[in-house]
Amino acid sequence: MKLCVWERERKKSRGRGRARDNMVCSVVCDSIPASTAPHPRSPDYVTANRRAGLAPSGCIKTFALCKYLAAFSNTAMEPSENTTSNHAPNSTGAEGSWEISDKTRLCRFLCYGSEGEIYTAREQGRVATETAGALLSLLQEGRGAEAVEEAKRFAQGGRAVRPGPALFTLALCSQHSELKTRQAAFKALREVCRDPAHLFSFVQYKKELKEGMKCGIWGRALRKAVSDWYNEQDPLSLAAAVTRCKQREGWSHQDLLRLSHTKPATEAVALISKYVTKGWKEVQAAYADKEKSEEVVKVLSYLEVVEKVKHSCDEVEVSGLIEEHKLEREQLLTDHLRSKQVWSTLLKEISLHSILKILGKMTSNKLLEPRSAETQTICERLQNESSLKKANIHPFSILLASENYKRGQGFQGKTKWEADGSILKAMDWAFYTSFQNVEPVGKRFVVAVDVGTSLTSIVPGTAISTAVAAAAITMIFARTESNTQVLAFSEGAVVPCSLSADMSLAEVTAELVKFPSGSTDCTLPVTWATENGKSVDMFIILTNNPLWTFTASPLDSLKKHRHASGTDAKLVMCGLTSIGHAIADTEDRGLLSICGFDLGAFSVIRNLALDLI
Repeated sequence: MKLCVWERERKKSRGRGRARDNMVCSVVCDSIPASTAPHPRSPDYVTANRRAGLAPSGCIKTFALCKYLAAFSNTAMEPSENTTSNHAPNSTGAEGSWEISDKTRLCRFLCYGSEGEIYTAREQGRVATETAGALLSLLQEGRGAEAVEEAKRFAQGGRAVRPGPALFTLALCSQHSELKTRQAAFKALREVCRDPAHLFSFVQYKKELKEGMKCGIWGRALRKAVSDWYNEQDPLSLAAAVTRCKQREGWSHQDLLRLSHTKPATEAVALISKYVTKGWKEVQAAYADKEKSEEVVKVLSYLEVVEKVKHSCDEVEVSGLIEEHKLEREQLLTDHLRSKQVWSTLLKEISLHSILKILGKMTSNKLLEPRSAETQTICERLQNESSLKKANIHPFSILLASENYKRGQGFQGKTKWEADGSILKAMDWAFYTSFQNVEPVGKRFVVAVDVGTSLTSIVPGTAISTAVAAAAITMIFARTESNTQVLAFSEGAVVPCSLSADMSLAEVTAELVKFPSGSTDCTLPVTWATENGKSVDMFIILTNNPLWTFTASPLDSLKKHRHASGTDAKLVMCGLTSIGHAIADTEDRGLLSICGFDLGAFSVIRNLALDLI
């Protein structure tokens, strides 16, 4: 049986002024004996539909019927058993099969939002049912609880590049017909939705999935799950969260508390609920003469400070409240963010990640001037080793921010600034110091740079050249992985590069660009390793060629290396300037394409090396 990709098309027909959404899918069944097909009204057919359990839609019934027919077909396959590994055993019974299972596709989806072998850097957008075929298959096989566990693992372990896929997975599983799957999804809500933005996104996904159906989304289970999300939070942390992130995706805390009929579990949560739904004046009136517990007093004092800041024009007072109560930028008014004194206080508490994002804007607004106190504060924080370690900042993040700041202009060209030399120097120090934040994978790497094409192009969406990007990537692997071989290849030749730990980024870049340009063959590093008896776990090919060329099949070259070395070698092709171009149409889970490059690419490579995707 062969199942086509699901398509969701919206067909709007006007009938009594109402738009109807229909789910349309095409299912092609090949080589299924007609005699095995049950009658549409037979008990077996009804049972198959119930097991599919996704929605009372015709297309779901068709999908269930095809699954049913497959069970009677001569070519039918039993679903894989649940194991801790994402991969099925090979023909010899050992781990290392390269077949891409539904669970592997799900893990790819949870990691970077696509089941395919292409990761596109900086790609954004809403997750849709069309991209979650493996999840639908697992649900149909009764493995929904397993899918929820994977969503939790990727959300909690920092393995996901984007949070959307895990939230979408929970939303879809939470309205599946199987009770165990629904219960698992709602139980995992608190662990996956770590902040209000995630909760709002989850609710919006549920709304989108229910679109076109007569029933609403606010059933008893969702009401309880949302209520528990609020009730299980630490009250003071909840007060900070609801005042920091008030609304997203068309939903507000007032909406969720009202629609979930939340009954506060404690007096402190009741206070926050009243503040969100009724306002500060109602809270003041209700708690003026009321006996209050210590916890309620703390929350009340915090909310009073937030309200005071909202109505204060005194920058000295606002600065004092920020410092005393650790208020964040999102809790301030726009007018407050025009004050140097307010920023001077904020810069002591704001996260280093946020600082890196807004350096250019602050310099453009004259908040950061040469030798000013604010500039000195930023330099001190960037050059604080313990702060860098606590923030867990990746060196590639610092490089991207540094090159963008050095550029002196935003990507849309509206904001311009003159980069401060002391800040650039501090960022340079932070770049080299932050290598200690990269956790090693413990595999044998070959990082090969294609020098056959010019490395002067700019990596899309960044301010860095492909030469600098390639140098930084090789440095990160060479400094953090104890068994890494760096290669440069061009014109049929492969040259090993010796990178010492004390080499600077500029020196590594110069080492890579000194080779002459020529034709490109991206299978050369794999062939070189095989012919020289090297045992490699991960090949990472960095190229500037938008159209990858091979004298031999990448998959065949990789298979030869696996056979010769006895390793489960994998290949990642990084097209630094490529857009949506894959290595090949392959079903081998050991091959992956990265188009462009960003911080998320490191997570994708790490997950592949650890057999997580």
